[in-house]
Amino acid sequence: MTKLIIQIPCYNEEKTLPLTLNDLPRRIPGVAAIETLIIDDGSTDETVEVARKAGVDHIIRNKCNKGLARSFLAGLDASLRLGADIIVNTDGDNQYQGQDIAKLIAPILRGDADIVIGDRQTGNMSHLSFTRKKLQRIGSFIVRLLSETNVPDAVSGFRAFSRDAAMQMNIVSPFSYTIETIIQAGKKHMAITSVPVGTNLQRRESRLFKSIPQFLERSATTMIRMYTMYQPLRVFFYIGCFFILGGLIPSIRFLIYYFLGQGGGHIQSLILAAIFFIVGFQILMIGLVADVISFNRRLIEDTLLKVKRIELDHLNSNRKK
Repeated sequence: MTKLIIQIPCYNEEKTLPLTLNDLPRRIPGVAAIETLIIDDGSTDETVEVARKAGVDHIIRNKCNKGLARSFLAGLDASLRLGADIIVNTDGDNQYQGQDIAKLIAPILRGDADIVIGDRQTGNMSHLSFTRKKLQRIGSFIVRLLSETNVPDAVSGFRAFSRDAAMQMNIVSPFSYTIETIIQAGKKHMAITSVPVGTNLQRRESRLFKSIPQFLERSATTMIRMYTMYQPLRVFFYIGCFFILGGLIPSIRFLIYYFLGQGGGHIQSLILAAIFFIVGFQILMIGLVADVISFNRRLIEDTLLKVKRIELDHLNSNRKK
């Protein structure tokens, strides 16, 4: 008996939420129950009232606007507590075509994937500018390299999670969950795949960022933070080696003049080399410490996962009584 919960983070979506809800499937082969969950992120309009009138099964509310990442995580936690076997996340602006949810969860139902990302095929989206299409392609390529996955549309919010995958998600970024969850999935060796999905006409501009430079800055920060969390030794090793190699240049310069009998006049090269070597060595030491901290974090995450499983199993056993 597979239970699907479709979660929709919302912030002032009173106009578009009815369209999103009407587009959702009522029945899917292989799924016994389909429920909807709205995460209201401190809306100041009638989003909650619209959701209630539309017959949404579950509503959770943030007292103030906490951002998409925290709302997404709150939805995952709530869906797990409600007994979801599969969780689909979609947007409240009706960007994605609801009928594609059946296609989205198919790899999970077959047992082939833990996470499925909807590929919007942004190259065919007419409302996106050439610059945004190019940036999306480059960004997704970088995410694929960092996560060692093969996801063509890294920032797509239309995605499905198995119950086990949802329990392993720990969102730390305040900006967005899209890039972070892919890098986490890749580093935790989850089975992640992608399927092509359709999109509807754009009804409003994105509220995640005010400008493309801001989006690039926040996305780059998220990529660097997440990759460093999972590969700290590699990151600090490269940075440390950069400084050490930089110190070789003035060292060689000094040695050349020294063997020519002019070393006394170029002592500044030796001092500069020493500074580079010291900084590089310190960065390598920081990398070793960060690597140990990373292993401790993984142990904490494993413990948290076990606690979640025990807690959710207890909730399910009480629900069946």
